[in-house]
Amino acid sequence: MITHIQGKLVEKNPTDVVIDCNGVGYLLNISLHTYSQIPDQENLKLYAYLIVREDAHTLYGFSSVSEREIFKLLISVSGIGASTARTMLSSLSPQQVKEGIAHGDVALIQSIKGIGAKTAARVILDLKDKVLKVYDIDEVSVNTNNTNKDEALSALEVLGFAKKQSERVLDKLLSQQPDANVETLIKDALKNL
Repeated sequence: MITHIQGKLVEKNPTDVVIDCNGVGYLLNISLHTYSQIPDQENLKLYAYLIVREDAHTLYGFSSVSEREIFKLLISVSGIGASTARTMLSSLSPQQVKEGIAHGDVALIQSIKGIGAKTAARVILDLKDKVLKVYDIDEVSVNTNNTNKDEALSALEVLGFAKKQSERVLDKLLSQQPDANVETLIKDALKNL
């Protein structure tokens, strides 16, 4: 029904934004991923998804169409509601969620707060074929085990850094230089943490 909202950014919080669209303020619930993508400028366009329930009409906003599509896929799974899907997209980037599902990475999906082993397995079982087909991901092409990343992550944890934050920083570094060694990863991660 509502595919996007464009207007003046009135309020920006890590969990929601208010966009003034011709005098009407729309509250959109957002993920931390979308929050990090929102520029600090007045004009803003977010892709929207409206969930209608007996007691509420709730708008969710996304910085990209692909994040919205993943959200829609996630809420199609039995046991995954809108708030759980939003938590998933706050803990991991849409790309990580896609790849985690495509490669059947139960541990990655389960690492999200509030997701148990059964739910993680159900998400993968229900969505794996759809994700592989829709995003045209080749199961074999992506390297699922990056031992350099794992070693760097455990080193950062020993140094007292939070696992999720460290993982995000390492993923960002690896996207920029995929063949970085453990030492480089740790040094660069320490600069960004």
